[in-house]
Amino acid sequence: MASGQGRRFGSNKLLAAVEGVPLYRRAMTALAGAGLDRLAVCSPYPEVLEAGAALGFLSLPNPGAEEGISASIRLGLSAMGGMEGVLFSVCDQPFLTTDSIIRLLHSFEQSKNAICALSWQGQRGNPVIFPADLFMELAALTGDTGGGAVIRRHPERLALVEAGSPRELADLDRREDWLFHS
Repeated sequence: MASGQGRRFGSNKLLAAVEGVPLYRRAMTALAGAGLDRLAVCSPYPEVLEAGAALGFLSLPNPGAEEGISASIRLGLSAMGGMEGVLFSVCDQPFLTTDSIIRLLHSFEQSKNAICALSWQGQRGNPVIFPADLFMELAALTGDTGGGAVIRRHPERLALVEAGSPRELADLDRREDWLFHS
């Protein structure tokens, strides 16, 4: 999901670089190496969509991005028909690794009924994989409500998968978050 308006950041943070690489490219590169069956990027930004296409992602223009995260969820789900589950990832976690994504995927493959979320010391983070039977609930979300609402309705199904380090779950939302990472 690469549709954020960057309100807390003050501009389109997806184009900002961490260690010389734009946020959106760091996220797409980590995901592209994980062996997922289908990749899609939802974004209103042409630069992000073009980069996604070059990396093998379905590029889904998101004209409803101002509605909030639910618009990206619905758009992404529309391209995932026939899948057993869908992994939702954000683009503002610059240190997310392919290895942790693969561990998350393996956990989901072991129990396709679970909602699998990357975590650190029991704290849920992103990305999250939702099984197909929850797609309708995800598609019914509106506004700036994300998958956390579905997780709260099904806490017994949540399986936490430990990230390689706490740094992987750090997201950069405000300019001050960048002081230590750019």
